[in-house]
Amino acid sequence: MTTAAAPPLRPLQVWVLLAAAAVSSTVSLVLELMLATQASYLLGDHTLATGIVVGTFLAAMGLGAWLSQFLACGPNPFARLLRLFLLVELLLSPLCLLAPLGLFALFGAGGPVWLGLVVLTLLVGVLGGMEVPLLTRLLETQQHLRTALARVLALDYLGALVGALLFPLVLLPWLGLLPTAGLLALVPLLSCLVICRVFPLSRRWRWLVGGTLPLVALVAWAVLPLGDRIEDSLYDDPVVGRVQSRHQRIVLTRRRDDLRLFLDGNLQFSSLDEYRYHEALVHPVMAFHQQPHRVLLLGAGDGLALREVLRWPGVQRVDLVELDPAMLQLARRHPFLRRLNQGSLDDPRVHLHSGDAFERVRHLPGAYDVVIADFPDPATAPLARLYSVSFYGRLLQLLAPDGRLVTQASTPFFTPKVLASIQATFEQLPLTTRAYSVDVPSFGPWGFVIAYRAGQTLQAAPLPFSGRWADDDQIARLFPLPRDLRLPAGQQVRPNRLLRPVLSEYQRQSRWSGP
Repeated sequence: MTTAAAPPLRPLQVWVLLAAAAVSSTVSLVLELMLATQASYLLGDHTLATGIVVGTFLAAMGLGAWLSQFLACGPNPFARLLRLFLLVELLLSPLCLLAPLGLFALFGAGGPVWLGLVVLTLLVGVLGGMEVPLLTRLLETQQHLRTALARVLALDYLGALVGALLFPLVLLPWLGLLPTAGLLALVPLLSCLVICRVFPLSRRWRWLVGGTLPLVALVAWAVLPLGDRIEDSLYDDPVVGRVQSRHQRIVLTRRRDDLRLFLDGNLQFSSLDEYRYHEALVHPVMAFHQQPHRVLLLGAGDGLALREVLRWPGVQRVDLVELDPAMLQLARRHPFLRRLNQGSLDDPRVHLHSGDAFERVRHLPGAYDVVIADFPDPATAPLARLYSVSFYGRLLQLLAPDGRLVTQASTPFFTPKVLASIQATFEQLPLTTRAYSVDVPSFGPWGFVIAYRAGQTLQAAPLPFSGRWADDDQIARLFPLPRDLRLPAGQQVRPNRLLRPVLSEYQRQSRWSGP
């Protein structure tokens, strides 16, 4: 049996195949990032989710490339290669749509989400791994192998770059997960339509592709309203506000008087008891300075800690640094949240700064009497760097000579190593620390660490008001930390450094046994 010669390709056909390489790479990478984002949102471990998705995806691409060598042997390999590439794209399209729905369904049913993540990533990776060899072999019939491979790989990597930028900067913040999945499912089909139009050998597939496109579009349209319903089912209380920024998913829920804020599915506060946390964070450190005029507040974009800072009549200026402008906008405009923070973000004494606190503090005026760090728990390396020796060194440079610094330090009952490591980190600098805790019903015992220059003493001034939790007696009883919240004697922890972010590991070593 003789092998049919491949038909000569026109320049347009060559460029269509190269464009298909870029498009397929973009789709595969966006789907990979979408799965990693969704898994970290549902399961809370961003580092592990990203590692599993990236590692599995790359391994699966290798498997797909290896499997492709057994495909399209026969009398007319060019036609079979073209049909196989179309088949890969047709399989990738519904996978884009159904993968995020499948993860949500597994999570809602209490199923093995990690296993589902691995299986879905394997499928995407195998299909993506087949695309480059198939396209290379198609072009190899017209060009030297080195030329065909170089062109396909160049366009494939370019498509990956486009996907890596498009997802976090455009698709996720503007569309969200499920609308992005619906849009993504249409792209491979549109690519197939163009190929069917340009290649006469594929005209018989035009009806298949043409019929699949409206079907997938219809399913995608039907799925769009499910996004909010699926998200609503993840929370105990009705959702009253939601924002998807390029940094995080922000959700507000409310039942009667209980307003709750969630970031990427993690509870940040309940309005029933948030006053205990925010009064404990703010008022002791303000009282220990005695006459605070200039305050730096890091994080706390919800405006609740700021509300407490502004209760001090001597405060003249507050600089607030928040990573996510969407959080600031929600806190200023959402009626429930604005009522809770008492419009603190619009106070004329407040200067708002959007950006990464690690870099933004370099450009602040300094000489602050009080610095308050209200960051999320250091569960990931990017968050752990905000609790590092390097970062605290920058804050020390911003402190006035008699300045005081405080940070939240997670829950010492469930993560005692976190608080102890934060103290050890401060003490790598010429600073003295004191730790204390407060019971917050929504979270349990919560820890804080105050730091001040070595050689100074802590003496609290009388509060100029009475809070719901904070008063002079409470502050007088802050120290020492209860014995059952301290690290057991003889157990050592390391300070947290940029190159060794041990806090994220300590955070994962929680004694927490809840869901």
